Amino acid sequence: MTILEGIGDLNRFRLWRRHIALPADHGSWVFLLSPLIIGLAGGGRLSIVTVYLVVASLAGFLARQPLTIAIKALSGRRSREELPVALLWTAVYGGIAAAHVAGLVVRGFGYVLLLAIPGAIVFAWYLLLVSRRTERRQLGLELAATGALALSAPAAYWIGRGAPLPFGWLLWLLVWAQSAASIVYVYLRLVQREWKSVPPPAKRWRAGGAALTFSAMNFVAVLALALGQIVSFWLTAPFLIQTAETVWGTLHPCAGWKPRAIGLRQLAVSALFTVLFVAGWYAGV
Repeated sequence: MTILEGIGDLNRFRLWRRHIALPADHGSWVFLLSPLIIGLAGGGRLSIVTVYLVVASLAGFLARQPLTIAIKALSGRRSREELPVALLWTAVYGGIAAAHVAGLVVRGFGYVLLLAIPGAIVFAWYLLLVSRRTERRQLGLELAATGALALSAPAAYWIGRGAPLPFGWLLWLLVWAQSAASIVYVYLRLVQREWKSVPPPAKRWRAGGAALTFSAMNFVAVLALALGQIVSFWLTAPFLIQTAETVWGTLHPCAGWKPRAIGLRQLAVSALFTVLFVAGWYAGV
């Protein structure tokens, strides 16, 4: 083998392939980071154990991409030459996650690992659909996945507080409700994107029925919790913003928009929700 042939062979099997090592759907990051940030803020105390949780969560999230590529390669959806690289990155992320999970166990927070069980089940469901080429536009799967990712909120909250306090479960429900409403709203926007022209108001309201109901119910529920002095009244603000965005989006269809534009707007709304939630939490402390 000549030197040039050797270089070409190494390039063919290069270890760094961005589409394998990093998630392609950048919008999905918010469904992990928003609950994690909210949980850290609620916990109120950062420590080395917090670092263990954050790194383990990020590594587990990143492992989804190479493992998905590996399943696609095995099922004939992608080139077999991508399989070794995908398995390598899966092992790298898995090793990082395992090391930091060990840190959680050693520090006495092994109980938070129970929160990873639903995530593992949902992920297995997703990989099964990938192998069958039916993973796209699965609303039920996406709602379940956001619920699993939202469990990072109570995990971070419990670590900050030093114990599995019951309020962590309410925190989980709040952030899951927001994430789920965001998913339903995005599905509405994707339907609107296919419209050739802006329909009459009646059709717009009908199309937005599920998204409007979901976001309105979230706001009313949080308002009731605030009136019952279970949560800070300031926490109604982020849910009100989400409801207002859903109303605006229902009345202003995104016909002809590119999916990237829809995703970026929703990312901005979710980021604003996170900031307002954290601010509302501290305002009510």
